[in-house]
Amino acid sequence: MQLDQYVYTFGQYLRQRFNEKVHKLSIHAGFTCPNRDGTLGIGGCTFCNNASFNSEVKTNKNISEQLSSAKENVRAKKYLAYFQAYTNTYAEVSALRQMYEEALRSNNIVGLCVGTRPDCLPESVLSLLSSYQQQGYEVWLELGLQTANDVTLQRINRGHNFAAYVDAVKRIQQYKLNICTHLIVGLPGETAQESFDTLAKVIDLGCEGLKLHPLMIVKGSQMAKQWKNGLLSILTADEYAEIAAEMIRHTPKEIVFHRVSATAKWPTLLAPEWCNNRWPVINQIVKHLNEKGGQGSGLT
Repeated sequence: MQLDQYVYTFGQYLRQRFNEKVHKLSIHAGFTCPNRDGTLGIGGCTFCNNASFNSEVKTNKNISEQLSSAKENVRAKKYLAYFQAYTNTYAEVSALRQMYEEALRSNNIVGLCVGTRPDCLPESVLSLLSSYQQQGYEVWLELGLQTANDVTLQRINRGHNFAAYVDAVKRIQQYKLNICTHLIVGLPGETAQESFDTLAKVIDLGCEGLKLHPLMIVKGSQMAKQWKNGLLSILTADEYAEIAAEMIRHTPKEIVFHRVSATAKWPTLLAPEWCNNRWPVINQIVKHLNEKGGQGSGLT
């Protein structure tokens, strides 16, 4: 059983869009975050050590070099440039234009995925990204929301509330850009029902894509200290798979899942151990979907 038998995956979407496999290449462009540099706060979100999600990116290389190096390791003819690390709209628009267009000039790059925060999307940046879409490039804005619960957002030192996400989505939609919303399952103090409530709110507002992540404890994060002191509980693979499968079942079929789980590597990963390998938990998600129904089957 394959995930794409039950889920509308990003791979499926890209094959439909380009009639062949398109591979996503991660870029570390040297951005920081307003929740780290003192603009909103210092230290960032309590779960964050962004290096855990970009461990293979060589930050001493420029964008073109990173893309060229990454292409050597994958078999594809077309690529998306993924500005992943930290907040990739957090700069003057002139600097952003230079970086985005350096990526787009690289051979066989057909679009951009830009990871950012809801509170870092001025109109000038949305207009710039929209201009690339109008030229025929694939453009996705990946919004880190994590949860719609304002109490949790404050608890994890996110630096914005759900209202900021609502505002961002409404403005992005005016430019007709694709939105992929990131959600974390298992945040401190949250129940499965709160994850379902967040999903419902996100779907109600409208988005084209979703990314689901389990809460991971990584070295260098504030949560690492809490976990070592026994102050955090972590979902088991079984628990996460069941919640993720139900979220998928309650998602309309036209929404694209860019990811249904996430991984980090040793020694950066502290817990849970099962996040070191993505396939076992994905197989468990598929098992649940096979038994209860695929994407959209839980909607009434």
